[in-house]
Amino acid sequence: MAANAIDQTRRMLSLVTYLRERPGARVEDVARAFGITQDELISDLDVLPLCGTSFRGGDLLDIDTDGDRIWWHNPDDVAAALRISADEATALLVAARAVATLPGLREGDRLALLRATAKLEAAAGEVAGASARLSVTFESEGGVFADVDRAISERRRLWIRYYSPARDEVTEREIDPIRLVSVGHTYVEAWCRRSEARRTFRLDRVAEIRILDEASAPPEIELRDLSEGLVQPAAEDPEVVVEVGPGGRWVAEYYPHDSAEELADGGLRITLRTPDPSSLRRLALRLGRDGHIVAPAELADSARDAAREALAAYDGAA
Repeated sequence: MAANAIDQTRRMLSLVTYLRERPGARVEDVARAFGITQDELISDLDVLPLCGTSFRGGDLLDIDTDGDRIWWHNPDDVAAALRISADEATALLVAARAVATLPGLREGDRLALLRATAKLEAAAGEVAGASARLSVTFESEGGVFADVDRAISERRRLWIRYYSPARDEVTEREIDPIRLVSVGHTYVEAWCRRSEARRTFRLDRVAEIRILDEASAPPEIELRDLSEGLVQPAAEDPEVVVEVGPGGRWVAEYYPHDSAEELADGGLRITLRTPDPSSLRRLALRLGRDGHIVAPAELADSARDAAREALAAYDGAA
């Protein structure tokens, strides 16, 4: 199961201290010490080199592994006292105050954040006063997050009005929430009573939400590892072939796919799977001249029809 982001952050901060004191530590020993798998440790090590002592880059942690041992080549760089500029201090203070207001944040983490903020305010001096005039609020997801988090902890069912951009419709559903996950956006993974299947709902697309008196009773299902993304096509899903030009190569970066073959014009022939091929019509419209659906033929035809209707509507409006 994908790690909680806060827990992973705590572990990585501890990992920095641990590795500094143990040059050349063995991967298996470090993984055992932190109670994680070697794959999880390697994933942490892939992130650590992107961290450093400056928001502007530079002073990055030079940590690598040969698969057996872990080497930190510049441990002394983080020993020096941290110095930040006025704008960096302002950004930190504004962000810290905003995060401290998030619903669902553990109380211990909130208090630790507030203590750190107070220390930074004392060190920043006049800058702290300027930052106090700035604020960031989380409006669209905050209340929904709090209700979902409460429903999970109290094991209660939820009623939601949910907007689905793929179908351009708002539906009403009763769901049994299972867990909150964050993969770019914040989602709730739940058992949908309308679909009688597991579904994932993006919180900022929830138009209305109510906690019901009924107990939440999702069936026993295996939690998925969402570290590779929310969309994880199954082998039995229908196959779709899309050809894109050089301007549409981004499709291979954003859509999980089985293959991406180079074309002579610099484009790609992409083969992917999806449980709902009709949802790719929107992709075809977005690509425009940069790509088109090749197969299945009925999906290609419906995408062309949708494009003609869109053009006709545009011409009529003009």
